Amino acid sequence: MFGTMVLVLMGCGAAVSLGCDNSVPSSVVGTAFAFGIAVLAMCYTIGGISGCHINPAITFGVYLSGKMSAKDAGYYMLFQVIGGLIGAAVLYILVVLAGGDLAGSALGANDLQTVVTASGESQQVSALGGLAAEFFFTCVFVLVVLGATSKTNGATNNFAGLAIGFALVMVHLACIRYTGTSVNPARSIGPALFAQLSDGHFTALTNLWIFIIGPMAGGALAALLWKVIDPETK
Repeated sequence: MFGTMVLVLMGCGAAVSLGCDNSVPSSVVGTAFAFGIAVLAMCYTIGGISGCHINPAITFGVYLSGKMSAKDAGYYMLFQVIGGLIGAAVLYILVVLAGGDLAGSALGANDLQTVVTASGESQQVSALGGLAAEFFFTCVFVLVVLGATSKTNGATNNFAGLAIGFALVMVHLACIRYTGTSVNPARSIGPALFAQLSDGHFTALTNLWIFIIGPMAGGALAALLWKVIDPETK
């Protein structure tokens, strides 16, 4: 819960502070590193206690890999969502107290993005496109987590936090253009709810299903792929 709260507060907080926008590369890079560094910091803070999943898609992948029970996975996911809600609530309060533009910031909520086509026209990413992006990028991210933390990596798994943190930076740099990058249902639920609370015209809550189904399916595929390539299963 604590780790997910930090991830949402710092990652979405950076998106709000930097005004993350596809047309401003520096804001995209800054937001990507904020999420990656938040995960990196939490890996070395709570990794020895819980494994630092702080993401239902990772927990689902770990469960499907046979490395945790259904009961534990359920508790992990529940408290990840609660942590995400707390992080979004704290950010909401901070933005309100600072007199910020809630409508403009959207609290870093995920949603289908508007991209500029080759012809110079603005076009919103389709629901199918957003779902595909979340599915594939989550699969890559969860596969990195499963591989980096595997015992078969020997001493290198001591640096798993670095691999995971920088993998999240990489994923954000590639995916922000399409969905703002979730790859984590718990990261999306809280900001979507509070964005809707601040402005009923936002579509983040309407499209929230994309940021739940896409990452969870991507995590499941990663678990399947890891079972195929994991040396322990040979």
